[in-house]
Amino acid sequence: MLKSGSAVETVVVGLPWAGTSTTFAILDVLASVGRDWEMLHGTPSQRPAFKARLLSYDGLPYDDPNGRRITPEGRLSDSPEPGLIIVPDLHLDPSAPAPDTFAPIAQWIHDAHEHGAVIASVCSGALLLAETGLLNGIEATTHWAYSDVMSQRFPQVRLQRQRVLVPAGDDHRIITAGGASAWGDLLLYLIARIAGAEEARRVAKIYLIEPHAQGQMCYASLAAGRQHTDQVIANTQAWAAEHYDDRNPVQTMAQTSNLSRRSFLRRFRKATGQSPLEYVQTLRVEEAKQMLETTDAAVDDIAAEVGYSEPSSFRSVFRKHVGITASAYRKKWRSSFRQSGIRLPD
Repeated sequence: MLKSGSAVETVVVGLPWAGTSTTFAILDVLASVGRDWEMLHGTPSQRPAFKARLLSYDGLPYDDPNGRRITPEGRLSDSPEPGLIIVPDLHLDPSAPAPDTFAPIAQWIHDAHEHGAVIASVCSGALLLAETGLLNGIEATTHWAYSDVMSQRFPQVRLQRQRVLVPAGDDHRIITAGGASAWGDLLLYLIARIAGAEEARRVAKIYLIEPHAQGQMCYASLAAGRQHTDQVIANTQAWAAEHYDDRNPVQTMAQTSNLSRRSFLRRFRKATGQSPLEYVQTLRVEEAKQMLETTDAAVDDIAAEVGYSEPSSFRSVFRKHVGITASAYRKKWRSSFRQSGIRLPD
């Protein structure tokens, strides 16, 4: 349980798959609480709010996903009862099984939670938390690209794909954050919780951290269907990729498959995890996003271009998939790039 008044023993889990930038950003920001704002304003440092260490299962050096040698400060067993555990983002192939070394780490995290620790993850680190069983029956989030595999492997998790930050469980002792950059949202939440809202605001100002108030779906590149070996369905997917603007694409896809409509619908969902209509909608929305980012075409014209005769239907589908309106999406991306000096193609 997190308690104010003394530095919270914090373990950042070191793993060969962990993103090094996120891992050390977490360590650096937590170390700055009560120190850097005071330094900048010429006042004495306060008592540290977090005592954060990078620990791995065996304490040995490891190479990160980019080949950099990382030396942890010790073993997980060196901190038998931490107050806070944070799992960084993990560079994992979504289609591959979990690494064998996950099991003992998951058990250590589970045991620490049983002794009162608050558990948190960033991005795909939620996959390791899910291995502990602690996410079963509660809400959680992960990076949009890992949402499907999370749902498939851990159906008991109440996945909140659109959310950036999800505190859940008894006393909110489990917190999951969405994409890799959501480490900022997570840390501001934890700092406010243990050191106070004013300290969180100070850290946000020092590091220029801004919470992702709109959620993460407006950042997602929508994945249309998972990999599979059903060549018949793959052929219909290839057709849809070129003809998603067709007036009735699902009917033509079924005809292309030479299957009965019922068999086609069943096999398509089994192969891709989506219905044919959901698949086509995903293709259409992804193309619309590209047009909104790179052209000045009217939203209604884009709707027609990607296959919607009724603009209202397009607007509804777009908001469902992306989390914001098409106009808000265009404004977000084009204004952000212009303000940063990056020129988008006309």
